[in-house]
Amino acid sequence: MSRRAVILAGGRGTRLRPYTVVLPKPLMPIGDYPILEVVVRQLAHYEFDHITLSVNHQAELIRAFFGDGSKWNLRIDYSVESEPLSTIAPLKLIDDLPDHFLLMNGDVLTDLNFARFLCTHSAQERLFTIAAAERENPIDYGVLGVDQRSRLNSFQEKPVLNYLVSMGVYAVNREILRFIPAGKKYGFDDLMIDLIARREEVFVERCRNYWLDIGRVDDYMRAIDEFEERKDQLLVNGR
Repeated sequence: MSRRAVILAGGRGTRLRPYTVVLPKPLMPIGDYPILEVVVRQLAHYEFDHITLSVNHQAELIRAFFGDGSKWNLRIDYSVESEPLSTIAPLKLIDDLPDHFLLMNGDVLTDLNFARFLCTHSAQERLFTIAAAERENPIDYGVLGVDQRSRLNSFQEKPVLNYLVSMGVYAVNREILRFIPAGKKYGFDDLMIDLIARREEVFVERCRNYWLDIGRVDDYMRAIDEFEERKDQLLVNGR
């Protein structure tokens, strides 16, 4: 069974400056490997045989490192943006997408089973599925609730907010292309707002996997600290 993945690797990594002045964010090292190589190795393990890298900023460096993918026994090709198109519009540039495929950011560090995630989506013929992680946000203050006359009506001492966040990993039906405008920036946020407005079904899969988005300096440093102890888990038996 053929499995296809599209990896978004065209961002400038502005939140990781000055680290990304020389290297594009997908080539930032985690242990002995660039973060994007960790992702490619994982996809190869889960028997994805075709990866398209959507590139823009410093595309030539990414292409020089990954080549045609034969090093990992799969095919890698490239979709080059002439200008930044955000996270969803680049799909319009790829003319051979299968009915269902994996779409993900190139800076995600997770042990999610990508094959199982995509299979769950495609088996139910869904339009769009989001991999989601649970997060907690502790509030360091006493939180006051007031009524319309400014009278206190509730109080919580340092509450903890629980919520779901997108992991930057999606399973996508090719039908999504009809919602994407051509030739302009169009991101994940734009797509979700439009799909909700159109009452289209978007599914959310709660994942209890390890997950870090290394788009911020503090998360990148955490990933470096934790990679060695989780190497077997993230590289699938350390390979």
